[in-house]
Amino acid sequence: MRTLKSLLLLSVAAMIFVPGTAAGQAAFRGLVDRLADDIEDRVIEWRRDLHEHPELSNREFRTSALVAEHLRTLGLEVSTGIAHTGVIGILHGGHPGPVVALRADMDGLPVTERVDVPFASKVRDVYNDQDVGVMHACGHDTHVAMLMGVASTLSRMKDDLRGTVKFIFQPAEEGAPNGEGGGAEMMVEEGVLTDPEVDVIFGLHIDAARDVGKIGYRPGGIMASVDDFQIIVHGKQTHGSRPWGGVDPIVTAAQIINGLQTIVSRQMPLTKNAAVVTIGSIHGGVRSNIIPEKLVMLGTIRALDEEMRQTIHERIRRTAVKSAGARAEVTIPYSSSYPITYNDPDLVRQMLPSLHETAGEKNVELIDALTIAEDFSYFAREVPGLFYFLGGKPLSVSASEAAPHHTPDFFVDESGMKLGVRTLSNLALDYMEMASRQ
Repeated sequence: MRTLKSLLLLSVAAMIFVPGTAAGQAAFRGLVDRLADDIEDRVIEWRRDLHEHPELSNREFRTSALVAEHLRTLGLEVSTGIAHTGVIGILHGGHPGPVVALRADMDGLPVTERVDVPFASKVRDVYNDQDVGVMHACGHDTHVAMLMGVASTLSRMKDDLRGTVKFIFQPAEEGAPNGEGGGAEMMVEEGVLTDPEVDVIFGLHIDAARDVGKIGYRPGGIMASVDDFQIIVHGKQTHGSRPWGGVDPIVTAAQIINGLQTIVSRQMPLTKNAAVVTIGSIHGGVRSNIIPEKLVMLGTIRALDEEMRQTIHERIRRTAVKSAGARAEVTIPYSSSYPITYNDPDLVRQMLPSLHETAGEKNVELIDALTIAEDFSYFAREVPGLFYFLGGKPLSVSASEAAPHHTPDFFVDESGMKLGVRTLSNLALDYMEMASRQ
């Protein structure tokens, strides 16, 4: 941590900031760098604490309490219990200006950790009636810790801020438990983007396959929509030695699955955008010599174009219903549905220099669209949004060797989190400054 003398120097730097000038913005950027240096150790401490104590979606009680306490110590206006466990902190600047929202997601996953670190999770909980290990296997612990660091940084600059910052700590990004609402969709429904009304929103995601120090961005659709689906195939039970005495839902399911594969490969304009239809679960029957009465399949749909998304829904229904020999019942979506995560092209163009100046232009990379999904999309559907990826892979590890997200060996190099604090802080500050000139 810095000495009292260095903190006094930071205060002097803040006092010489002159809003609306290039020199003033440079002074602010330098101050952000020094404050991010000061807060880095605490950000890492927060991250390790959160990593050791992960919580499943809509159950982020300890996490939200930690966040709320921190925001209150900074003097922010704090609201809790939003969309079950969400936390909002509002920082009013010393000058009028836009409202900039910054978002972090808080939930862990039903994954048992295998990473050999002192702060590895040993937590167990119940998920879909099963006893499971719980792990921050997607890096949401880093997102929370970084946004707490941003709150600390910007609150130190409160008097000079030309606008308001709304810090959104969101539960259930990985999907609410069956039978419960949650996540970004519920936060929007409960008015998180109003009072005060948000002008723009920024968010990031740690990327375990991207080098530390690198940033990936894309204007337009950066991540796919997601809709899960269920198909129940109803047949007629009979003895396995006499298949002609019944209607076999297993054979019918095989026909449906083969048919589903042609929806993307033969019926979608793939030169326009990517799409995916995957069956991930199939259950039917209990014994080798009994043809069952029904079979249940679960799958996922990913699309980067809204018209293609709706066409896929229609053709899944048509393919399942028209399969011979049994009756198929199709539910889309079954339990979760996120829109395409869309980065407003004008906002990306406006804010790209901020990312360049913070990370270095050579470290900011235009990436291809991804078929993973993010419920940040609900925020960005309401107000202009910019979502980007922050490198979290050690330089000593190749991208092919890095453990994927949502796996027991998922690992993040914590040295990359300081850049997350700096980029989110500077995006907020630079947007406020540009808005003040208009």
